[in-house]
Order: sequence, then structure tokens, then C-alpha cells
Amino acid sequence: MNKHTKIFLGIILLGVIAVLSIKFLQPGWIEKQQKSTSDAINTKGTIRIGVDNWIGYFPLCSPKMEDKLRKLGYLLQCVDDQADYESRFQKLKDGDLQFAVATIDSYLINGAKFHYPGTIVAVIDESKGGDAIVARQSVFVDIDSLKENSSKTNSSKTKIAFTPASPSEHLLKSVSEHFGLPFTSRHSGWQVETDGSSQALKKLQSGKVDVAVLWEPDVSRALASPGIIKLIGTEDTDKLIVDILLVERQYSGKHPEAVNSLMQSYFKTLQEYTQQPDELRNDIKTSTKLDKQQINNMLNGVEWATLTENRSLWFGNDEDLLDSINIAMDILINNRDFTTNPLPSSDPYSITNRNFISALRQTASYTSATKGSKRGFKKLGDKEWSHLKKVGTLQLEPIQFRQGTALMNDGSSQELNKLAKKIQRYPNFRIQVSGHTGLSGDPQENLKLSSGRAQVVAQSLVNNYQLDINQIHAVGYGSSRPLKKQSGESSRTYKYRLPRVEITLLTE
Repeated sequence: MNKHTKIFLGIILLGVIAVLSIKFLQPGWIEKQQKSTSDAINTKGTIRIGVDNWIGYFPLCSPKMEDKLRKLGYLLQCVDDQADYESRFQKLKDGDLQFAVATIDSYLINGAKFHYPGTIVAVIDESKGGDAIVARQSVFVDIDSLKENSSKTNSSKTKIAFTPASPSEHLLKSVSEHFGLPFTSRHSGWQVETDGSSQALKKLQSGKVDVAVLWEPDVSRALASPGIIKLIGTEDTDKLIVDILLVERQYSGKHPEAVNSLMQSYFKTLQEYTQQPDELRNDIKTSTKLDKQQINNMLNGVEWATLTENRSLWFGNDEDLLDSINIAMDILINNRDFTTNPLPSSDPYSITNRNFISALRQTASYTSATKGSKRGFKKLGDKEWSHLKKVGTLQLEPIQFRQGTALMNDGSSQELNKLAKKIQRYPNFRIQVSGHTGLSGDPQENLKLSSGRAQVVAQSLVNNYQLDINQIHAVGYGSSRPLKKQSGESSRTYKYRLPRVEITLLTE
């Protein structure tokens, strides 16, 4: 190659480089020039949050929130991924999102694959009626009837429609564990998986299933149909389905000002909407095009966590957030989603960061109302107790007593502790403690013994776990209500199961 050819090729190469530079660098240069010569010069950056269309997230992505953040120098972009949690946490890990929202259970189960890329900096809300298990009343009247039917092996065995990887599935897992339903295994043929709550409702209405797990507004739509009843809803649960705000770990370390700005704007927005509910409804209607009744149904199913509640309850001395993480993790492990706790060092503190909530306590000049006090129960007579509606019987390991007495064995305290934790998940229900004995012996003595044992368990729950004394009722049945003998069960095993204490949840 001669000298002139080399020079010619060099000129061509420089030309190509120049053209490519103009093509790829010019847009950035133009954008920079536009920003530097306008009011946008004060914009500090864009904050992207991974969300879905759950009504509890609306204040975080509302026009009011956008306006507040813009005044602090940030643009807000909410990225709706249709509840694709795996994609959401992948983007959080990659830095494509700076924040993400999720339920605690969904973060625990889907975040493990990405080594939990975000920390929880705030609790957004709890589902309080937004999710429910509904059923055809002609088939099921309560959770116990659902349990009895599920033991069948023929074609009439229970089928349940639900949306996998959603709060609906977690509600189903929780209720299955607490009440002893066999709906945690994904290989038993009961599941009818659907793409969303509306599809699950259609399965129920068409008669293809007799049970469905739904969220609003489909819960209200189902209950408006003749013959459909609610077996249990999240309005009667506590710390079961909790929505959280996550921030990507590196971003929170490099840009604490941005995190503070977002959280300050959010809690101010939430307070203003709380004080002006009509404005909230109007903004939701404008954004979603839903009608008034649908909006009201959805809002009735969510309980937002204020700044005061975040710092005093969820991140405060009561550490309700850690309690919720541990509850969700136990349910996932018992459901075999995990064999062991996947959190770093099995420590729930490894995914929480209370520093930003603490900082807001020092700088925020606004206040929020605290959560309402614990429900009080009026005293009922025996006749009134007998007229309460059964919700279901909790699953528990046998509470052991010394033979022929109402004195609990030393090891029973551990089972009582597990029982109390289950009861605390359902704070709105009344509790009946029922004592039962074996078939042998004097019926009157059996009745007295079973009543004494029920009284001991009830009093222990009141004294040691602060249950309302009017919430709990002890009754003894002696040998009058024996269990059914199971197929293939030996007489020895059957006799062992008969003496027991049962815990049944009741409602007015």
C-alpha cells in the first residue's frame, strides 16, 4: 500500500469517526444545551420506581407526588410492570430502577434470586379487605367445611382459582398453614391458576371452581352475586399482606438526598390525601377511569401506614416490620418455597434500613394520626356465644396435660406461644377454646376435666399474651364430640387423638 493510499484511507476513517460522533454525541449535546438554557438546569435527575396497579401505591405515583418531587428538583417515573416481580427486582439490581414497591412476601420469595438488591425504607400499607377467599355457599360455609372437602380423593375434590405469585397466593398459603388446609403443595391437583383476579372470578361465576382468591374490586363483584360468601378477608388479618418501599442499595448510599426527597414528598402527599379524601378519589378517577363504587371498594381494602406509624410502630420499639418479615418467612419455609432462610445470615435486619425514616422525624414539620387502638370486645353470655358464626379451627400441635388433670406439662408453653402467634394474625375474631376427652371414663368427670383444661388454656392466653378477656370463651365437651376415625387409623392412634383442646375463631 503506497503513501497516498494510506493518507486517503486515514481521511476516510476520520470522516467516519466524525459522522458517528455527530450521530451519537449530538443528541446528548443538544439535551445538555437545552437543559443549561432553561429552567430544567435545576433538575437533579429522574427517580424511577417499579410498581403495579394496586391502589395502595397510588399516592406514591400521583400527580400530587410528581409535583412535590419536581419542586425538589427530581422527575418521577413510575414503571408499571404488571406485577412481574422477577423483572422488577432484576431492574432494581441492575440500577434501571432506583426504587421498587412489593409485598413483603413477594420480595422475600422473588428477591432471593437477586441477593435482595434493595432495603426496606418504609411500609406503605396493609391490605385490609383488599384480598379475600370467597366460595359458593351451597358447597362451603366456613373454612372447616373447606378442610373436610379437601380430604376427598374423588372428582368432587376442591378446586381453587387464584393468581400465582400474588398477594392472593400468599393469603391462601397463610390460611392453609394456620387452619391446616392442604393447599400449600403445588402438586395435589387443587389449583386452578389464573392470570389475574378477574379471571379467577370468572372461573367461580361459571361454576368451574367453587372457591376463588380475589382482590378488589373483584371481591365486591363476587359478593354481589347470589350464593357467594366470604370465607375470610384481609380486613380481619394483621401484618399478613404488607406493602413496602425498597431502595436500591448503592443508590441509597450515593444519593441519600434523593431518597430523603422522595420519602418527604411521599408522606406529605399521603397526609394531604388523608385530610382531603375527595381530592384523592377525584385524582384516582382521573387516572384510572374507574367509577365511584369501584374506587370506594378499593380504598376500603387498604390501610396506609403514616409517617408516625412507620417510625413508632413498623421501625420503632415494637418492630412490627421485623415481625412481618419473620411471619412471611415462616409461611414460605413451611410451604417449602425455601428449605432454609435465604436472607443474608438469616437476619431480617439485612433487608431493612430505618435511617431515612429516622431522618424524616428530625426534619418533617407535619404530623400524622396514629393507628387506631386495639379493638375492644363486649362481654357476651353463653347464649350469645352459641349464636356466633364459625370462621374455622386453627391447626395446632397437641397441648399436653398431666394425666387426669388440668395441669399443663412443662413443654406446653412452646405450643401456646405458637398458638398465640397465629391468633394475633386474626385480631378481629372471637376465640372459643374447646376441651375434649377420650371416650372412656365417667361422662360427668370427663366434662369437668375438659372444661378445666379449656379454662387453663384460655386464662394462659389472657395472662401471657394480652388477649382481651371478653374475646375468649372456654367450654368443655367431655367425650360428647369425638373425632372421626380416619381410614386405616389404628385404635391406639385414634384414642391418642381424642383428648385435645381446639381453638375455633368466631365472628358476629
